[in-house]
Amino acid sequence: MTTGTNFIRFVAYPFTNTLSFNYEMAMLIFAWFGYIGFVHFYIFFRENIKLKLQVWGYDLLLILLFLPNMHFWTSSLGKGSLIFLGISLFAYSMQFPMKRLFAMLLGSTIVFMIRPHMFMFLGIGAIIGYFTGREKVPLYRKLLVYAAFTAAVLMLSDQILAVANLNEDDLTGSFDRFATKRAEGLSSAGSGVDINNYPLPLKLFTFWFRPLFVDAPGALGVFVSFENLIYLLLALKIVDKDFIPFLKSSSSLVKMSLVIFISSSVALSFVMSNLGIAMRQKSMVMYFFFFVIMAFMEYKQLKKMGITKEGEAITNVPRKRLRLV
Repeated sequence: MTTGTNFIRFVAYPFTNTLSFNYEMAMLIFAWFGYIGFVHFYIFFRENIKLKLQVWGYDLLLILLFLPNMHFWTSSLGKGSLIFLGISLFAYSMQFPMKRLFAMLLGSTIVFMIRPHMFMFLGIGAIIGYFTGREKVPLYRKLLVYAAFTAAVLMLSDQILAVANLNEDDLTGSFDRFATKRAEGLSSAGSGVDINNYPLPLKLFTFWFRPLFVDAPGALGVFVSFENLIYLLLALKIVDKDFIPFLKSSSSLVKMSLVIFISSSVALSFVMSNLGIAMRQKSMVMYFFFFVIMAFMEYKQLKKMGITKEGEAITNVPRKRLRLV
C-alpha cells in the first residue's frame, strides 16, 4: 500500500468489494467521514473559544461550519473527506495529546497516507506551538514532542520528498522546477490563472480569496465568490494593532494553527494556478485560520471587559453571547 490515491482505494475496498456497496453507498460512507471531521473541529473550537461569538445575530462558529464550499469537497468518495477527517482528529487531539493519543496517531496516519507533505506541516506547527505557547510545559515534555515529530519526519522524509519528486540534495531547485511544471499544467484548465510571476503576497491572496466575482469561472465561481468574500471580511478582523500582542501571549494551539495555515498556504500557493484546485485544497487548512481569527476576536472582547490575564479570563468568564457585528 502506497500513499495518495492507492490509500483511498485501500480504505474503500472493504466497503465496495467485501460489503458490496454501490456507488451511492460509497459516496455516503465517505460523506460520513467528512461529517465526523466537522464534529471534531466543532469540539476543537468549543473547547478553546469560550465566548459565543456572533455575527449578524448568528453563532459565528455555526456559520463557519456550514460554509457550502467546505462541505462540497468533504462529502464525496476521494481524498478530500478522509484527509479532512485526519486533520480534524489531529487538531482535536492537541488539546490533550496524552489523553487523546489514539486520535492523534490515527489522524496523523491518515494525513500522511494521503498527503505526506501536509503531515510535515502539521508536525512543524505542533512543535512550534508547543514550544512557544503561553502554557507552562515541563522542558522534558517539550523535548519529547520535538524528538517524536522530528524522528517521524526524518524516517518518512523519503516518502514526503517523493510526492513532488524532490531531490534532498537540491530542495530549492527541485521544488522550483516542480512548482513551475505543476503551475503550467494546472493553468491550462478553464479556471486557470497564471500566477508564476506573481509576488508571494498576491499568490497567497489568490489561494485564499479567489475567485472573487470579477474572475469567477461560471455560475459556481460566483457562488464560491460569496464565500470567499466572507473569508476576506474575517481576515480583515486581524488587521489590528492588538494582533501582535495577542499573538505573543496566545496559546500553543493558536500558534500551531497559524504556523500550519501559513506554511501550507505558502507551499500550495506556488503550485495552485487553477482556481478550482485551489478551492479544493484550501478546505484542508481554512479552519486553522478561522480558529486564529475567532481566538483574536475573543481576546478583543475580553480586553473590552477589562480582563487582562487571558488564561484566567477564559476560565472565569461565563459563556454569554457577544454581538460583534
